[in-house]
Amino acid sequence: MRFDPPFTEARLLRRYKRFLADVEFPDGRRLTVHCPNTGSMLGCADPGMRIWLSQALNPKRKYAWTWEQVEALPGVVVGIHTGRTNALVREAVGTGLIRELAGYASLRGEVMAGEGFRVDFLLTGDGRPDCYLEVKNVTAAVQDRVALFPDAVSERASRHLRELMARVRAGDRAMLCFCIQRDDVTEVRPADRIDPVYGRTLRQAVAAGVEVTAYAARVGADATLLYRPVPVGLT
Repeated sequence: MRFDPPFTEARLLRRYKRFLADVEFPDGRRLTVHCPNTGSMLGCADPGMRIWLSQALNPKRKYAWTWEQVEALPGVVVGIHTGRTNALVREAVGTGLIRELAGYASLRGEVMAGEGFRVDFLLTGDGRPDCYLEVKNVTAAVQDRVALFPDAVSERASRHLRELMARVRAGDRAMLCFCIQRDDVTEVRPADRIDPVYGRTLRQAVAAGVEVTAYAARVGADATLLYRPVPVGLT
């Protein structure tokens, strides 16, 4: 995924009300920008951090700038825009990076897969079982290069796992893909201390036949690309 023009660097002053952040540009200008991440942004929202922003072309937008990336650690840039997650995974499926999903003829986004549940992707065709794919954006990495999900209690994420289990029971294929928008991690794990219900539900889902995979990204102001698999730790 390429960004044209490249993102603009700034400095984070504070993040607040979930969707807002105050930033300072190198020339001293201070603005309020949109924060496209509803999680706690653990380790990714400390005042003073270097961040990168995109500017909207629509002049009617209330906030012209959107927070896209942050330098969470020296040299470690993290993509925090959850709205880009599905596009990154769609691109990775299209290039054949996600080998577990190779060979499907069709990929559709935002498909109803149960009462009130809209799955991120449905892959069909070529005589293979339909595959329901749910994608989760991962930004948090606390220690030992281990990425964690979720970074806040998320009943919605647990519900999505239960819906994937229902698809398996119905005879379909179901998969969860962790899209890790950072490149300094060697493993992703459920954040049991933050959301123990999610951790239990994820393990139940795997035991029930839901497949789980994870991929890390190279993140930059001009491009972000998923490029390598990352092990998922459940023990």
